[in-house]
Amino acid sequence: MRKFDIRNIKIRQVSVDQMNDRMLLMNLYATQAITFIIGLLWVIFQGRSAINLFALPSGWTFLYAGIGMAVAVLIVDLSVSRWIPEEAMEDGGVNERIFRTRPVWHIAVIAAVVSVCEELLFRGAVQHAFGPYWTSILFAAIHVRYLRHWVPTGMVFAISYGLGWLMIWTGTIWAPILAHFLVDLIMGLIIRFRREEQS
Repeated sequence: MRKFDIRNIKIRQVSVDQMNDRMLLMNLYATQAITFIIGLLWVIFQGRSAINLFALPSGWTFLYAGIGMAVAVLIVDLSVSRWIPEEAMEDGGVNERIFRTRPVWHIAVIAAVVSVCEELLFRGAVQHAFGPYWTSILFAAIHVRYLRHWVPTGMVFAISYGLGWLMIWTGTIWAPILAHFLVDLIMGLIIRFRREEQS
């Protein structure tokens, strides 16, 4: 039996084009699981209850606010993409690879997983510690695929800041989760069906 040697492990950067679809999905779900675990542990270490954080609010304000925020983000995003060259909005092809061949139900699952995991960490844990501004700086920084271009980086920061204030205003994490879900779902569907029209 060969002895395991940690020095034999080689880490190298892999581009999206070098990953097959299965590896891309595994990477997506693994990073979201890590995000969720870090967020959950952070909330617990803050001495707060994750159950209370995810308690459903009594009124419908969060629903209207979340939908309104999503509509505003989509209008701005689609308007910007009309006027800004495609190269300035480039994300390395990640979104295209994730959504272009995915069935609608799977796009919805991805949007739900990403919105819950990321909002738990950023709005639920980080924002509680540092406020919406620094949370948005960190949120933009982890969306590293956008950092090569200032327009998408600025948009990610602004969206995150808006989601932070949405949580403060509604008093529930469900408003930013809903807005995040709707934005990801609709943008994923646009990518999916735009591809069908082009073929």
